[in-house]
Amino acid sequence: MAEILLIEDDPAISETLSNYLKSEGYTVRTAPGQRDGLQLFRQYPPDCILLDVSLADGNGFSVCSAIRAVSETPVIFLTASADESCTVAGFELGADDYISKPFRPRELAARIRNVLRRHNAAPKLLHCHNLTLDPSKALVMKSGQEVFLSALEYRLLLLFLSNPGQLISRERIADELWTISGEFIGDNTLNVYMKRLRDKIEDDPQNPQIIRTVRGLGYKAAES
Repeated sequence: MAEILLIEDDPAISETLSNYLKSEGYTVRTAPGQRDGLQLFRQYPPDCILLDVSLADGNGFSVCSAIRAVSETPVIFLTASADESCTVAGFELGADDYISKPFRPRELAARIRNVLRRHNAAPKLLHCHNLTLDPSKALVMKSGQEVFLSALEYRLLLLFLSNPGQLISRERIADELWTISGEFIGDNTLNVYMKRLRDKIEDDPQNPQIIRTVRGLGYKAAES
C-alpha cells in the first residue's frame, strides 16, 4: 500500500486523519510544519503528500514549491479557505488536488486513490495537429518546438488531448482539474486560462482548430 506524508499543524486533525488512513491500509508519517515535513520528504519519499496550506513555521505553498523543484510526487492541499485565488495559486504551483475543510475522511481517501491512479497510469504520447504532449515528462511540443505552459494550462491541455472529439463541459473541467465544487471556479477564470492556452498552442487563436468552443456547452478537442 502507498505511503502518505501528512503535513498538518493541527494535532487533532493530524491524529484523526492518520488513524483513518492507517485503517485503510496506508503507511502514514506526519509532520507539524514546513521544516519537519521537508525533512521527512527527503528521508522517506512518499507516494502522496497531504499538505495543509497554513503551517506554524511557513505555508503549504512554499512546501509545494520546494517539492515540485525536485519531484512529481502527488500533492493534495488541505485548507480551510474556499477562496478561488488561493485554489488557483495552489494549482499554479503544481498541486494535484485541493480539498476544503471540513471534509469527510472517506472523500479524502477517494481523492488519494484518484490522484495515485492518475499518477501511476502508464503514460503515452498524445497528438493533435502539430502538437505532441508527453505526459511522462509534462512536455508539450508544437512543430518540434517546446511550448512552455503554466501548471493549469498544461492540465487543461492534457484533459482535452486525452479526450479527442469529446465534448468537455465547464462542469467537467471543474470536477477533473480542480476536483472541488464548481462554485469556486468562476467563468472568468476559465475564460482567461483558455485564452492563454490558445494563444500558445493555436496557429490562429482567433480561429482555433485544436480546441474549439461549443457554444453554451463547453469545449471539444480536434481528433488527431
